Amino acid sequence: MTATLLLVHGAWHGSWCWEPLIDALDGVPVRTVDLPSVGSDPGALGSLDDDAQTVRGALADIEGPVVVLGHSYGGIPITEAATAEAGVAHLVYLCAFQLDVGDSLVGSLGGEVPPWQDVQETHVRVTTPEPVFYNGVDPELTERAVSRLGLHSVSALTQPLSRAAWTELPSTYIVCEQDQAIPVVAQEAMAQRAGEVLRLDAGHSPFLSQPKELAALLRPILDRAG
Repeated sequence: MTATLLLVHGAWHGSWCWEPLIDALDGVPVRTVDLPSVGSDPGALGSLDDDAQTVRGALADIEGPVVVLGHSYGGIPITEAATAEAGVAHLVYLCAFQLDVGDSLVGSLGGEVPPWQDVQETHVRVTTPEPVFYNGVDPELTERAVSRLGLHSVSALTQPLSRAAWTELPSTYIVCEQDQAIPVVAQEAMAQRAGEVLRLDAGHSPFLSQPKELAALLRPILDRAG
């Protein structure tokens, strides 16, 4: 028996981004979420608490063991929400923020956001997603992905964690060695908190650029957790 895989997307994205990976994981039970911190209406974007509650709600609907994967910002709500009591057997941080209690995404960057982020009062927009997120991705797929990007909530990026699930659950960090969004040196530092470190020679979105290779890394984790 294989565990169910719950996929939690990063900032500005949605469940749509996982489609090539889900196809590559044929035979694996997969669930996704759409985080409330992402959307088109700046006045209706959710907080980290809302995102964590969405993850908890998804876990409550899954029977049996679950592997929860967070990509990029998605590592933060899974760190806040995942528990063994909710059926979570393993955490996977895919070039993600594996932070500790009291940390926030912006805080982990020293309070300085990268120049490719346009920060407004309530939301953040990405100005150059093609080179930052999609290096190594097919140009046509990149164009479709860029057209679907939303705004991301400022509050979700600045709210500190109240829990660190990786202190209680086994975890794997997947370092993406061509990532232009989260420097490899930062990934390596966060990966020291994980029990296992794997690597992909990929940019920030391997679920689009290398779905088969990413699926091959995930299958053994899912088999062990099941």
